[in-house]
Amino acid sequence: MTDRDTPLTVGTAGHIDHGKTALVRALTGRDTDRLPEERERGMSIDLGFAQLDVGGGRLLSLVDVPGHERFVRTMVAGATGVDLFLLVVAADDGVMPQTSEHVAVLSALGVSDGVVAITKSDVLDPEPAADEARALVGEAVPIVACSARTGEGIEDVRAALAGMSAGTGGRGSTADGPAVLHVDRSFTVRGAGTVVTGTLWSGSVGTGDRVRLLPADERVRVRGVQVHDTAVARAVAGQRVAINLTGVHVEDVGRGDVVAGEEADLRPAWILDASLDLGGAEPPPRAQIHHGTRETPARIVLRDEGRWQLRCERALIASQGDRFVVRSIAPPGTLGGGRVLDPRARRTRRPPEPEAPHAAPKPPPLTEPRPLSPTAVAIENRLRAAGDRPPRDKELGDGAEAALAELRDAGRAVRLDRSSHIHRDALDAVRARVVEIAGAEGSITLARLRDELETSRRYAQALLETLDADRVTLRLPDDRRVVRRSARG
Repeated sequence: MTDRDTPLTVGTAGHIDHGKTALVRALTGRDTDRLPEERERGMSIDLGFAQLDVGGGRLLSLVDVPGHERFVRTMVAGATGVDLFLLVVAADDGVMPQTSEHVAVLSALGVSDGVVAITKSDVLDPEPAADEARALVGEAVPIVACSARTGEGIEDVRAALAGMSAGTGGRGSTADGPAVLHVDRSFTVRGAGTVVTGTLWSGSVGTGDRVRLLPADERVRVRGVQVHDTAVARAVAGQRVAINLTGVHVEDVGRGDVVAGEEADLRPAWILDASLDLGGAEPPPRAQIHHGTRETPARIVLRDEGRWQLRCERALIASQGDRFVVRSIAPPGTLGGGRVLDPRARRTRRPPEPEAPHAAPKPPPLTEPRPLSPTAVAIENRLRAAGDRPPRDKELGDGAEAALAELRDAGRAVRLDRSSHIHRDALDAVRARVVEIAGAEGSITLARLRDELETSRRYAQALLETLDADRVTLRLPDDRRVVRRSARG
């Protein structure tokens, strides 16, 4: 396969209202704002997808990401599979906060090739914005002035992307490995059943294949494969893929899950060793880790020189060498990134401090808690992996009622509503996010938490009602929640 034939994915980047979606529409003829809320608000909320013809028979996949600071997590999920970027900077605004943060995310993921489009060039002289963009991305990245409204410069943007794609190898070089796809969307198609989408990181996937769905580790079958709405016998690494799966309900798969070939050496892990690149800064003791389309809060502990340990609150599904993004939890912001050195690390223990002479006697050891039953351990692992999207109790199998009682007694699970439980670590992570949002915005609504967690209304409501009961939040008459003073810490 030549460079010209290698499948590549391009990801947009840039600040809100700089015209990313309008530029994509001008380039592809497709409006990637598909949700009614996006059209009502006039801004992108979720990821959008289109096929981009750059001429000479070359077709690229394009992922359009939201530019609002509230949806950086969604942007990162879309950026993890891209090979090239299309950074959009408006002539009348120049480089803005999300411009810089999106570039930081791309840098953390190792995406250094791309094109800068200076949009709205019919409104204002594009040169000042171009100078700011050049200072941000460097001299090697081509910068093109354009206007989606008038069409001026659109073909120049296309030509620049064609030139950059000609020299980029992309993920197609890993087509011989096992299939790995990080899911960014899941939905139901009438008559077909459950469909998941994502960028194929490695390997290939075709009709009839048996694959694993992680972290649940369920075996399912591929009923059909599409690449940009066209049915294909087999898709290869670097392509945007929609996979029709049999043997799984749409409620049991979503963003953050992984579809993997049966031979892929992947499994969920809560402890990973990694190298970090935070621009010379020391990492915070706790941060948000974004890997693939999955994210989790994690404690960061120094293991030895140049090697750190990530102790995650939600399992990641990673391979050695994978890149990830590190963001601060409060205030939110991108700190840098890193690489996975060992996706199945063991917990490190610091050597004991030497006792001072004549030290006071140590207090007697605490009584060890009773060990959990094997069923309780298995169910705890499922709850921990599920994070803030826990399964219903009835889906946990035989013995779940007694096992959940064990976990509640041990403080490891919390009843979320009459039909489901959540792991304590996952609830603590939601609590931290709710406190952060309400602190920054004054309050939080059910819809705001639903969008933040990208979960269902049912789970968002159950989570807020649980926090109400724990006296973390107080529900106001207009259904907004504020954080109680005692919970602000």
